[in-house]
Amino acid sequence: MEGLKVSDVDLTVYVHPSKANKVSQAILRELSSLLFKFNETFDGVVLAYDANVQSKKAKILPGVHPYFGVKLTAKLLLFHPRPDMLLEGKVVKLGQQLIHVIVLGFSAAIITEEDIREEFKYKVKRGQEVFVSTSHKQHKIKVGTILRFLVKSFNEEILHISGSLLPAHTGSVKWLTKTTDEWSHAVRTSTKQKISEGRQEMQKHEKPMVDVATFLNTDRKHKKSKRQRSEDS
Repeated sequence: MEGLKVSDVDLTVYVHPSKANKVSQAILRELSSLLFKFNETFDGVVLAYDANVQSKKAKILPGVHPYFGVKLTAKLLLFHPRPDMLLEGKVVKLGQQLIHVIVLGFSAAIITEEDIREEFKYKVKRGQEVFVSTSHKQHKIKVGTILRFLVKSFNEEILHISGSLLPAHTGSVKWLTKTTDEWSHAVRTSTKQKISEGRQEMQKHEKPMVDVATFLNTDRKHKKSKRQRSEDS
């Protein structure tokens, strides 16, 4: 899925003197406070981190409350969806004009009626709401479906995504994957068949191979016979 990246950063975490005997714990608490929030410095929503303290020596900052800074390196997993990226999420609710999706378990995405391509028709089957493709009856979107959609916009403050199902390569991930696999298999089968037919056609027009040993023996016999006729005459 697009929109995810890993970034290596250098950080300085400021710890209160009262936490001097629990520095590691204090650092983890500070890093945890960054999670699931958009951070302009890192240009993304921090989803996870892996930190490594560079030195146990801390620089004390003068002031009323002399905090001390601990330098560390961290590997951050960031999420920042941008327009035209492809995302995947789970459908949690849908209606005649809306599809609600949750991405990565925390970010809400909404796809409105104007961004749902015309081939999908809203129906209620056995009390269950569903969008069914008129082009491919097996392509369905319902609650629980893992949906692939295109990003239109991303609200960094509330982590809200506006999505689109207008492109042909969007929809149910299960159906798209199955269709891609079937298409790839068909292409491979067709290619093998064409190669086989090509070989057969070439063999029809090829001259028969001459066995070298047989040719040499025949040539020697021919020359010997020619010498005998010459001697006899």
